[in-house]
Amino acid sequence: MRYHVRRKDKEITDLTILKKILKSAKFVTIAMCRHNEPYLVSLSYGYDEENNRNFHCAPEGKKLDYLGENNKVWGQVLLDFGYSRGDYCDHLYASVHFSGRVTFVNDSNEKRSAIECMIRHLDSNPEALISKLSSQDLDKVLIGRIDIEYMTGKKSKGVTI
Repeated sequence: MRYHVRRKDKEITDLTILKKILKSAKFVTIAMCRHNEPYLVSLSYGYDEENNRNFHCAPEGKKLDYLGENNKVWGQVLLDFGYSRGDYCDHLYASVHFSGRVTFVNDSNEKRSAIECMIRHLDSNPEALISKLSSQDLDKVLIGRIDIEYMTGKKSKGVTI
């Protein structure tokens, strides 16, 4: 069942804008569930339009236990622009919510591409870090790919993306 956005004046329907927000935010929060127990985690990530969103993690832990039983997730990215300095009090933001499924990447070329995407997304001098990546580094990390199935967004009136 899909819900509608109550505040239609804040809804983002333009896919280009939604993708721009995904490319701009630095962290994603994903919600998971198993045995009727929810779990929420914030992660650094990289986004590219062809491979959706990637995150890295240790090869063991709570989120892997959850995702091993139920790979369906709900995620959110948020751009926070602080409070408006106008005549009224309004918090300025843009957000994207999405649902999708997580799969784990095993191919070494795809893992390298995902890590490079994340580094470029998050670091001000990415090529220096990328040049130091070794195959041993890639072997130590697990890459999750979220294949987005549904996406929606909202933003304050005063925000231009």
